[in-house]
Amino acid sequence: MGRYRFTHALIQETLTSELSLTRRVRLHARIAETMEEMYGDDADAHAAELAHHFAEAQTVLGSEKLVHCSLLASERAMASYAHEEGLAHFERGLVSRGITTTGSQPAPDQETAALLFGLGCAELATVERQRLSEAVSCLRRAFDYYAEAGEVDRAVAVAQYPLPPATGLLAGAVQLALQASGLVEPGSHDEGRLLSRYSRPAYFGEHGFETAQDAYTRALAIAQRENDSELELRTLVNGSYVETFHGNFQEATEMSLRGLDLARRVDNPRVELGAYQWATFVRLIIGDLQGAKSNLESFRDLAEKLQDRNWLATAYFLSAQSSIYEGDWEAVRHFSDRDLAGLSMDCRCLATRMQVEFERGEFDQSEAYPDRILDAMRLTPSGPNVEYTIAAVGIALAARVSGAPRHFEVAEAAADVILTAANSPNLLMWWARASLGLLAVQRGDSAAAADHYDSLASSRGTAMRGFSLVLDRLLGLLAQTMDNPDLAVEHFEDALAFCRKASLRTELAWTCCDYADTLRERDAEGDRAKAISLLDESLAISSELGMRPLMERVLSRREILKA
Repeated sequence: MGRYRFTHALIQETLTSELSLTRRVRLHARIAETMEEMYGDDADAHAAELAHHFAEAQTVLGSEKLVHCSLLASERAMASYAHEEGLAHFERGLVSRGITTTGSQPAPDQETAALLFGLGCAELATVERQRLSEAVSCLRRAFDYYAEAGEVDRAVAVAQYPLPPATGLLAGAVQLALQASGLVEPGSHDEGRLLSRYSRPAYFGEHGFETAQDAYTRALAIAQRENDSELELRTLVNGSYVETFHGNFQEATEMSLRGLDLARRVDNPRVELGAYQWATFVRLIIGDLQGAKSNLESFRDLAEKLQDRNWLATAYFLSAQSSIYEGDWEAVRHFSDRDLAGLSMDCRCLATRMQVEFERGEFDQSEAYPDRILDAMRLTPSGPNVEYTIAAVGIALAARVSGAPRHFEVAEAAADVILTAANSPNLLMWWARASLGLLAVQRGDSAAAADHYDSLASSRGTAMRGFSLVLDRLLGLLAQTMDNPDLAVEHFEDALAFCRKASLRTELAWTCCDYADTLRERDAEGDRAKAISLLDESLAISSELGMRPLMERVLSRREILKA
């Protein structure tokens, strides 16, 4: 008697708001203690509900039970891939202890270290790429506590936690893996796990390719000795990463395909994602579009199951990239929209979307994308990373399509950051050179074109993942700018063969047009007829795909040739 139950939350909120703060706190305390007693041994299963009431009653009941319930609730949320929910619980537990979620404040006890480790893991799955260093800092703080306390197993678990597919956050990972290695026996199973983890950041750090290759080779040997398929898979993924960025695409392809085969027998979805990523990534570079597409649906399905924003963004980006090669603009926009809904500052998909709008001639819609890409770059620490590479190449390629010289100085500065860094991977250096090469072509600078040609000649037979650009076409443009039409013809022939074999329709259309320009200028026997044939093919593809700037360019060339 005298009690009421309401079915609508607004009535509950209205009545609650009329209570004094003191009374609300006391009611939450009574509710928390009553529920804890009522649930009994099953209380841990209701940790999220209990944590809410303990948080509201903290001034009366203290923080001990709040921290305990927050930790349990967050771990349950993470286990079910509810990363945002886990993040909120981890943050609440730390704040109740008076521990900052950023900075370098050390963990005073085991429970706080667990909260920091969990917070770092949740941030790796939820925050923008530019903030991933904050997650690594949380891992560092948890690791320092475990290492100091002699809890080697927990320290190793922190140090080997897999990082998302981003290259700009790896600086602190080298120190973690190296420090953890000092806690384990040489040649042990634990050292194998740490060597596997260490190989990726070692390549981007001052230790370089040989150190990274030695680390993953030793880790593979330990994995095979211990018959540890999961460690072998993890190491193949990290090894293919190293080989890809060093430009060893054959080795990277073999390792990634071995990893995909092994992933079918290993129950570790997060590591399996890495196998899909690198198998897709390197296949796009070598022009195996159909092979890349065969992985993408499974990659997306697995990423959507895990609901990790950085892995989702990578799956959507690679899907958009494969679609842009085919000229499927609707699919590109679909995948890029899904990516940017989760990570609005993901420069990879911003660049892909920018290229779509430029290729379609939607210059009004494309206008905002260069500025957003530059914002993402400026929020990222200066260095050889994806953000600086995308800014450099994206601006140069947009200028090639539109003919408008905009942000050239920024593109050159971004490329210089990559080229002058001591630890730049070969792949990013080639792409930075490609950016400067495109700018040299736009300016008609033959001396600069010759310089960039020499630097890019070894990358022939590949495509730039992230943009629809075959390196042989760029080499042809550089040779043309160098006033060497015979050399340009050789490269354009290679580019045509690459595009036809891989079914890269948008790139084939551009190659036909650029090749026709060289033949028109050379004007040797048979060049005019072949140039007209190439322009006809380019016009057919660009008309079908709605590539308005290219259509207009082709029509102007046909007018010159009176085709």
